[in-house]
Amino acid sequence: MSTRIYIPSDTTAKSLGADRLARQMAAVAAERGVDIEIVRNGTRGLYWLEPLIEVDTAEGRIGFGPVKSKDLDTLFDADFWQGKQEHPLALGLVEEIPYLKRQQRLTFSRAGVIDPLSLDDYRAHSGYQGLTKALELSAQGIIDEVKASGLRGRGGAAFPTGIKWQTVLDAPAEQKYIVCNADEGDSGTFADRLVMECDPFMLIEGMTISGLGVGATQGYIYLRSEYPLAFETLNNAIATAYDNNLLGENILGSGRRFDLEVRMGAGAYICGEETSLLESLEGKRGLVRAKPPLPAIVGLFGKPTVVNNVLSLAAVPFILDQGAQAYADCGMGRSRGTLPFQLAGNVKQGGLVELAFGPSLRELMFDFGGGTRNGRPLRAVQVGGPLGAYLPESQWDTALDYEAFAGEGAVLGHGGVVMFDDSVDMSEQARFSMEFCVAESCGKCTPCRIGSTRGVEVIDRIRAGENREANLELLSDLCETMVDGSLCAMGGMTPFPVQSAMNHFGEDFAQPAKTEMEVA
Repeated sequence: MSTRIYIPSDTTAKSLGADRLARQMAAVAAERGVDIEIVRNGTRGLYWLEPLIEVDTAEGRIGFGPVKSKDLDTLFDADFWQGKQEHPLALGLVEEIPYLKRQQRLTFSRAGVIDPLSLDDYRAHSGYQGLTKALELSAQGIIDEVKASGLRGRGGAAFPTGIKWQTVLDAPAEQKYIVCNADEGDSGTFADRLVMECDPFMLIEGMTISGLGVGATQGYIYLRSEYPLAFETLNNAIATAYDNNLLGENILGSGRRFDLEVRMGAGAYICGEETSLLESLEGKRGLVRAKPPLPAIVGLFGKPTVVNNVLSLAAVPFILDQGAQAYADCGMGRSRGTLPFQLAGNVKQGGLVELAFGPSLRELMFDFGGGTRNGRPLRAVQVGGPLGAYLPESQWDTALDYEAFAGEGAVLGHGGVVMFDDSVDMSEQARFSMEFCVAESCGKCTPCRIGSTRGVEVIDRIRAGENREANLELLSDLCETMVDGSLCAMGGMTPFPVQSAMNHFGEDFAQPAKTEMEVA
């Protein structure tokens, strides 16, 4: 009987040589007469260990990592394929690795466990049980479950998902739409990609349930153009769902219909904003729409539309399967359930950490992340993408909770956490924030389009030591104008990282900019 060996197939593992490793492992096994079956699973999200290979044993999966091609001969010499752990890369039972064991994986319980494109694998791990239960409920019954779960939008705004769905259900229209915002553009984020590459049927199931809940028969996944593997994986999974009566007419014999397709994004950060996304999906330039009306009432092609992030929709199958209370039992305050945090930047153990809301930012960065990769002291961390505030050490004990972060003038956003050591120049980071807005603004409103350009110029003068005090005051006024006058969050939130850098790292604005040699 052959031994099953799992080798991840997501983008990150591939970039670290997983495809080559799988080919060479098969070749070495054949040469040695070892009978193995290589399964390309998704990733567990323990990126500092990738490529992480897992050997299926009676006790569970034994991990080895990070494995490179040069390690194969010594691994086979040590009979790793028999589950023996007499090799320096042996990690023991994967489920017992502290980084993974201490998580609360609800949305990512299957990631790295199953073959992403195996419908049988998905069903064997509770897949489509949520849809089966949803088909037994009325539309209102589905929405009531989502409301009771406390699920809030995981794309950044944290708006209650059930209320948005209720608005779409109550809006009279012959045609309604479900749009998944998969244009994951925040720095340091990759959770959406992991859902689509490692557990695509979960997103399909969540969107189907959403369609049943609001009376929509057509769904679109608006996918970031830089995600070609996710595009291929999603389309293959959608085709399988159609072939198995899980999409299209008469889903599972219920007489209900839901169609789904993937559309590639326009390569613009601003298209992550829901109204700009809808414009792009309609074939137009990605410009922000004025609100009201809300997309839930006048959305795609002028029809009522649910626009939800990947993580929001991916949480729905668990809620319908296990019940709203099982989801609501996790978390704290108004932040219920879990959020997959993504550790990136200068971090020793980068990867995905799904936790119930409540632990502190410090716990996340040190207990899971292990501090900085280069061992230098951690100085600042940006949470929530390029529009999120930079947090100094005095704020690292803030609970990972929407309201707690808002109380500190910060945002959790999509859960991206980017860490910086003590060599960072925060005036340079403030400049980057303004420069990012210059490049990514849709240009529709003056505070964002012109304000960001002037912001770069003012920061350059401050860093050059030109009339520093007057320019600091001007920068502060400019930030307030952008916050109050911008049409959407692009211009309205760009000042957050700038203001936080000025408030907490003011010394970096009071001295000449560092040269590259000084930073090194």
